[in-house]
Amino acid sequence: MAKPSILTVDDDPGVSRSVARDLRRQYGETYRIVRAESGPQALEALNEIKLRGEEVAAVLADYRMPQMSGIEFLEAAMDLFPAAKRVLLTAYADTDAAIQAINVVDLDHYLLKPWDPPEEKLYPVLDDLLASWLATDRQPVQQVRVIGHRWSSRSYEVRDFLARNSVPYRWYELADGECEARRLLTAAGEDGARLPVVVTPEGDPLIEPSDAELAARVGLSTTPSTDFYDLIVIGGGPAGLGAAVYGGSEGLRTVLVERLATGGQAGTSSRIENYLGFPDGVSGEQLTDRARRQALKFNVEILTTRDVVALEARGSARVVRFGDGTELAAHTVILATGVSYRTLDAPGLDGLAGRGVFYGAATTEGPSCAGSDVYLVGGANSAGQAAMYFARHASDVHIVVRADSLDRSMSRYLIDQIGEVKNIHVLPCTEVVGGTGAEHLETLTLRHNKSGEEQTVPAGWLFAFIGAAPRTDWLDGTLARDERGFVLAGPDLGIPPGWPLDRPPYHLETSLPGVFVAGDVRADSVKRVASAVGEGAMAVTLVHRYLERS
Repeated sequence: MAKPSILTVDDDPGVSRSVARDLRRQYGETYRIVRAESGPQALEALNEIKLRGEEVAAVLADYRMPQMSGIEFLEAAMDLFPAAKRVLLTAYADTDAAIQAINVVDLDHYLLKPWDPPEEKLYPVLDDLLASWLATDRQPVQQVRVIGHRWSSRSYEVRDFLARNSVPYRWYELADGECEARRLLTAAGEDGARLPVVVTPEGDPLIEPSDAELAARVGLSTTPSTDFYDLIVIGGGPAGLGAAVYGGSEGLRTVLVERLATGGQAGTSSRIENYLGFPDGVSGEQLTDRARRQALKFNVEILTTRDVVALEARGSARVVRFGDGTELAAHTVILATGVSYRTLDAPGLDGLAGRGVFYGAATTEGPSCAGSDVYLVGGANSAGQAAMYFARHASDVHIVVRADSLDRSMSRYLIDQIGEVKNIHVLPCTEVVGGTGAEHLETLTLRHNKSGEEQTVPAGWLFAFIGAAPRTDWLDGTLARDERGFVLAGPDLGIPPGWPLDRPPYHLETSLPGVFVAGDVRADSVKRVASAVGEGAMAVTLVHRYLERS
């Protein structure tokens, strides 16, 4: 069992070494002391510890640091290790600022520098904090191991599923020279013909597991605790999570049903900088994790890998049917299924999904793109955020956009940021019209849509962010939708045929009373995270109104 870590970060190298020396002298036998000299460097260390499935007992951060302040760092560290004790290191002049910031990151303590002698001013404080940490009922973080081929679409899908559901895992690529992958396969009784192989924390091998099997074996909830609720929320993106949080906090017995992973498209965003309350930006993963924890705090049940295939009314109940034939009923339903990216209609790309061609950000692939050229298709914010992320890893990032500029579809702050990054290149009036590759993507054919000129470029990585498909075919004959499949609600419906009530539908109510819609799947919705969260909250208010008058 690896030692839990104590991490310290200070931008002054001398102070950093001194702090680490004092910590190592007192706690080195029991804890691993990790030292960093900047917030980003410390976060990278925490990410590595997280992926290894190890624990962090305490984090000590200097208050005044360039790039990322101690408060900002501790806030990010809290997302990764919420149980770790958080300590802010301040100079005498910073005391007032530190006290004011205590509530921002739920600070456990602040220490004044210098603390000589540590036996009087440092160790007693940390002794108490570490004793408190040891006394907490912590679930040990256990690690999942995944063995697969680098260019296997299912191997990618498994890794993406685990990452988006915040399940720590370690990836072992079955390639020449990777002895550990072979050892794990031998231990599992496999020869590599069937991949991926997932080894659970208990040591049980899962051979080519489905998402449902994987979810059940890594601790995700897949089965409801009862068969009737006040509210069923279908979809775990920002709108669904917003509805779940407000439903649970306002006393409704709420269950959220998600097909793959909470967060939706927003959950894959590397950086969201225009969401209220996060002036320094927040990753989609962090925002999703906070919302998920918030929903669980209010006793919301979250079910993953449950694919809803039908919806119907049975008297006053609203019933959803899953792909496995089971059903779940409630007084009300909120549809928050979002949208999916459209696939590229270009010869040669169909069989390369997950093997160099990806739909969405696929941030798990970022480090693998190091030194390579990356092509992104799309001109909206999701493509811009992905460009900024992949630019940190790739040699060059090319944004392929059909329009003559990004101005009509992307937020100005992102356009300005992209313009300042030297290895991001915008290719206007350009479309992907073909691709080639055997085991993985090797080339792309690009066409200028005004001149008609075509060129073939070497490419191993293509990420597409095009269009928005609502995927609502399963609602055919149940709810009114527009010609593109988006769900109609409220004033857009008027009085729908067969409407049984003596009032018109509420603002977010669909053509079936008691069923509401929120977020991107609603016709003419604003495709922004903030508006989706707001609609989720508003839908819960209308659920209460419906229940009061039913």
